[in-house]
Amino acid sequence: MELGLYTFGDIGTDPATGTMVDAHQRLNNLMEEIEIADQVGLDIFGLGEHHRPNYAITSPPVTLAGAARTTKNIRLSSAVSVLSSDDPIRVFQQYSTLDNLTNGRAELMVGRGSFIESFPLFGYQLDDYNELFDEKLAMLMQINEREALEWPGTKFTPKVDGLGVYPRPVQGKLPLWVAVGGTPQSAVRAGMNGLPMAIAVIGGRPRQFAPLADLYRRAAAHEGNEDKARISLNVHGFVGEDSQKAADLFFPAQKAVMDQIGRERGWPPQSRAQYDASISPEGAMFVGSPAQLVDKILSLKEDIGFDRVTIQMAIGIIEHREMLKAIEVLGTQVAPELRKA
Repeated sequence: MELGLYTFGDIGTDPATGTMVDAHQRLNNLMEEIEIADQVGLDIFGLGEHHRPNYAITSPPVTLAGAARTTKNIRLSSAVSVLSSDDPIRVFQQYSTLDNLTNGRAELMVGRGSFIESFPLFGYQLDDYNELFDEKLAMLMQINEREALEWPGTKFTPKVDGLGVYPRPVQGKLPLWVAVGGTPQSAVRAGMNGLPMAIAVIGGRPRQFAPLADLYRRAAAHEGNEDKARISLNVHGFVGEDSQKAADLFFPAQKAVMDQIGRERGWPPQSRAQYDASISPEGAMFVGSPAQLVDKILSLKEDIGFDRVTIQMAIGIIEHREMLKAIEVLGTQVAPELRKA
């Protein structure tokens, strides 16, 4: 069982203290968070790509490179790279470079993105949302497999006649994950391609994803990819020595972010009662004491079957000192119990 963190590098005003955190401060705080995560033994740290005023990370590989030389063991990943609006060759080169800088600790998680700003920003049409991802994923997989790229060209990718793509990863091939939001088609695609799948759990009940996980494993088995099938749960959560304090600390920041997204998408503001229900044993968020997180993760593992959990604790603005404490607790108290189990 692997355990790690991911973040989008939120910027804005701390709802508890009124302190403003800009991109400069957030990115520098983030370097310390990744270093602490490495020191306390977490397995993975992922950064998500967004192109919005409330997030500091538009280029995950550049940001991860900032932590490459000050960490020793933790794997560094995107979470996710929006492949649909990017160039597969450049994406591969960026993460292969990161792999060389970290002596083989880079990973690449790709997806279609939960926000749409990158499409018009880079000259793409939302009508091509699915086709863009399918074509570029196929190209990226081929680049990862071999040095010389023979690519026929498609609607959204150019023809390449046997040219090399460099540098090559220290690992030989980059670990390539596909992030899905819950659609059966996405799970089948990942399974048939023999790619690990990360499931974004941001609402509802986590156990509702058990059929999706089964579908993914069946699709992998159908193509002879059973040995390549791996599942990660990417969830929202927060941990603290005291469960009530952890819940109270996480609520204002988490509510501020979800209410902002809700105003854009037509959701009502989140109530404390809704929040409390979502952090219950059957809720979507993993918030509480170390023992509560361990129990929840192990219980879900029995029903869903997964190899990794990554938690987005830095949702909105949470005081940096409190975030470092939470990372230490996650690495020193939650991770060892999961590995022991």
